[in-house]
Amino acid sequence: MLDALTLDQIRMFVTVAEAGSFRAGAARLRRAQSAVSHAIANLEHQLDASLFDRGGHRPTLTPAGVALLEDAHAVLLKVDFMRARARGLGQGVEIELSLMVDTLYPLPVVAAALKEVRETWPSVRLRLAVAPLGGPLQALRERRCDLAIMAGEDFLDPRIETEALQRVPIVAVAAASHALARRRKALTSVELADHVQIVLEDPTPLSEGRDFGVLSPQTLRVGTQDAKRALILGGVGWGRLPRWVIERELAEKQLVPLAATALGPQGVAHTQTYLARRTDRALGVAATALRLALHQHASLPQARQRRARNAPRSDPATP
Repeated sequence: MLDALTLDQIRMFVTVAEAGSFRAGAARLRRAQSAVSHAIANLEHQLDASLFDRGGHRPTLTPAGVALLEDAHAVLLKVDFMRARARGLGQGVEIELSLMVDTLYPLPVVAAALKEVRETWPSVRLRLAVAPLGGPLQALRERRCDLAIMAGEDFLDPRIETEALQRVPIVAVAAASHALARRRKALTSVELADHVQIVLEDPTPLSEGRDFGVLSPQTLRVGTQDAKRALILGGVGWGRLPRWVIERELAEKQLVPLAATALGPQGVAHTQTYLARRTDRALGVAATALRLALHQHASLPQARQRRARNAPRSDPATP
């Protein structure tokens, strides 16, 4: 009997479960309610399992329905992925390729990978955007980018496939003039809480109600990594920054690392980063090349990456 299952039945089951009723599900599918009800009844007969409890005002999933809904989602995702891959096989090089990168990720690595793609396919329009926290995942969900680089494991989605790239050191720092910079011993959470912490704010609602690495009740929240770095350098407060962003300031002792053991050994934590893409969207020729280039440059020896990061900066007044 299972051989008689159709994708149409499975899609109806998922839609009704998500919509909350047969009427709402039928409206989403633009099908007659009787046709949807009949199709799901046939599906239940073929599976020999009751998917919905129809005894109340609204149908509710049975325990079997809850379990099989997960399988139904997986089936539809695989089918969508197969269709996307088939479309990709028949297409040429993309007209445009977009990448969204978490603010923690080393941009010199991204630049080296994009340079390779640009040199190979100069006709492809490249777009790069940078956003913190839930920004890359949100961009993938909304199909605003082809690839994204995410940091940490706080933003996961079954529709998003991730591949480990590299671990990025995140350092707790304060300006040399800040009171905390004069403390040579390990700093407790209580001591850190007495000072303003500069915190990067999530531009999306994905982390609503959650904070990451925030130890002080006194926070100054900013929207960009550059603003955070500038405020910490200005002595407004302390905060955590990727080491690749502040290597020069650390070497010149403008910034001082804080031995905040609550944030990692000697105040240093290592965040795993991931290359991410939608499972229902096949990568084109240029996107595949960018994926490979990112993996290649992420695996380069740290010394070589450091030389690229320490290249002279342009004058801030220069456009």
